[in-house]
Amino acid sequence: MAVGSHQVAVPGTSENSRSEIEQRVAQGRVTWTGPMTLVVARAFLLVIAQAMVAVVYALCHHPSPWQAAAPWWSIYGTFVDIGCLLLMARFTRAEGIRIRDLIGKVRLRRGRDVFVGIGYYLLIFPCFLGGSMLSSLLVYGSIGPHLAPGQLHGRPLPFWALVYTLSVWWVIWSPTEEITYQGYVLPRLEALFRRPWVPVMVVGFWWTLQLSALPLILDWRYIVWRFGSFAPGVFVTILIYRRTRRLPPLIVAHWPMDIVAAILTVKF
Repeated sequence: MAVGSHQVAVPGTSENSRSEIEQRVAQGRVTWTGPMTLVVARAFLLVIAQAMVAVVYALCHHPSPWQAAAPWWSIYGTFVDIGCLLLMARFTRAEGIRIRDLIGKVRLRRGRDVFVGIGYYLLIFPCFLGGSMLSSLLVYGSIGPHLAPGQLHGRPLPFWALVYTLSVWWVIWSPTEEITYQGYVLPRLEALFRRPWVPVMVVGFWWTLQLSALPLILDWRYIVWRFGSFAPGVFVTILIYRRTRRLPPLIVAHWPMDIVAAILTVKF
């Protein structure tokens, strides 16, 4: 039931449970606007952020401003996170809940969520690795793709940006990505579509597309390769969440993947 502008959850249920979301849909608190905005927001914000950095390089008369902006994705990516968190804060406030409610209960007793997260990592990471090799074979004809030196691989960042990338970027990026697509968008699209496979395909497509634009390199083969690389892992991650409805272990699993990405892509 509703009290004022806030909904009282049924005892024993989560504010982000299917039943609670469906109740808020019936009350008009959850509409298509929020989840459809957030599902596309990260991809568009990434392109906008890269474009803004490219404008700075263009004003400095750099001969290739777009390519020069690409290595900075682990810096401007945080502004994308902030944008998504602000959007979610607005839409969750309209529901009468908090962003924290999207995460759910954290189970740290005896390291439960940590160990479950490590298990998920060992399951999901090979999907990304195998997807990359297969996609590279289909697009480039070999399992070793062209990694756009200086943009995706071997990024020449200044010392402060290198430290930020290895110590701060992944701490914020991983949970924000999981909260956006799985904690917020997926459960609401499931309640709105009422067909489970449609939200999975919508979220999976846009999540994979967002990763393909991190950074956006204007080469169709690169984009297709990146999309094919990420799709298997993304859909496995979504299926795990649909099965368990628990976000904290998936955030734990996400962190080492982004740490590895940060280490392997920078130039020391």
